[in-house]
Amino acid sequence: MLTRRRMLALTAGVLSGAAVLPMLPVRAATGAAPVLRLGLLQFGTGAWEIAAMTALGLDAAYGVALAPQRFASNDAGRIAFQAGAVDAFLSDLLWAARVKAGGRDLVYLPFSSAEGAVMVRSDSPLRTVADLAGKRLGVSGGALDKSWLMLKAHAQAQAGLDLQTAAQPVFAAPPLLAAELEQGNLDAALLYWTFCARLAPKGFRPLISVEELVRGFGVPHEPTLVGYVFDGAFARANPQTVAAFARASRATKAALAGADPARTETAWAAARREMQAPDEATFAALKAGFIAGVPRLSPAEDEAAAAQLYAVLAKLGGERLVGPAAALPPGLFFAAERVAP
Repeated sequence: MLTRRRMLALTAGVLSGAAVLPMLPVRAATGAAPVLRLGLLQFGTGAWEIAAMTALGLDAAYGVALAPQRFASNDAGRIAFQAGAVDAFLSDLLWAARVKAGGRDLVYLPFSSAEGAVMVRSDSPLRTVADLAGKRLGVSGGALDKSWLMLKAHAQAQAGLDLQTAAQPVFAAPPLLAAELEQGNLDAALLYWTFCARLAPKGFRPLISVEELVRGFGVPHEPTLVGYVFDGAFARANPQTVAAFARASRATKAALAGADPARTETAWAAARREMQAPDEATFAALKAGFIAGVPRLSPAEDEAAAAQLYAVLAKLGGERLVGPAAALPPGLFFAAERVAP
C-alpha cells in the first residue's frame, strides 16, 4: 500500500538522487548502539564536519555508528526526515521550531552560528545600509527570509528607509545572485556565508553582516541558527546516542578550529574534499568562516539567545514566518534529561 509516509520517502529518494532508504530503522548488531541515519546536504557544511569526524575516527571513539545520506536540496532532506527515512538532518532553527510548534516531536542540536552578509565590491562607494537606496539589491531566500526581514527592519530603524520600495530588491537563488554580483548586474547582495566567503578572495567585502543585525536587535550573542534536527522518538529512545554524537561533533569542531595542529591538518584535508574550493584563497576563506561559526555559548546561553532572536523574528515575520508559535517552543534544544524515555 502506498501510504503518504512511503510516498514522501520515495519523493525524497528521487530528489536526493540516492536510493531510497528502507522504512524500518537501520540498527547495528544486538547490544550495539543504533545506527544514526543522518541526512546531509550534498557538499554542505555538515558534510565537511562528518568527513572530518570520520577521518579522525571520532565517530567510533564516541561510540556513534553513522549512516549518512546525501540530498540535493534542503527540501529533499526535510521530506526524508518527515517520512522517517532519516533519524536526523541538518536544518535551520526556524524550521525546527515551526515544525515542533505544529506538533511534530523533534529536538535540535546546535551546529553553527554562521549566517551571511550584504556583499559589495571592495571599491564600491556603498558604506552603510542607507546607501542601498535606489540600488539593485540581490536577496537570497525570498521575501520571508529571516536575514532580509532583519535587514529591512534595521534600515527602517537606522535610516528611515523602506528597502522594499526604496531599493530594487531581486529575489533569487544564492548562486545566481553571487554570479550577478560578480558580473556587475547587482550593486549588492544579501548572501549566505559560504557565498560571502567565496566572494571575498575575488575582491568583495561585507557592507553589513547578519551578526551585526542580530546585535542591533539587542541580542548580545548570535545563536546557532543551523543545527542537527533529530526525530523526537529516536532521541527519546536513544538519548545516549544523540549525546555521543553531540560530543563527537564538538570534538570535531575543536579539531577543525586548531585545538590540536596534527589533528587539524587531517581534519581539514578530509573536509576539503567536500568543499569545492578551487584555490587556496577560497579554501582559507571558507575555513575561516566555518571556524567563526563554531558555537561558543553554553547550551543554556545559546537557547536563551535563540529565544530572544525568535521573538524578534516572530514580530517581524508573523505567522507566515514562524507559524503558530509566537515564542520558541519549550524543549526544542537537545538535553539528554529532557528526552529520556
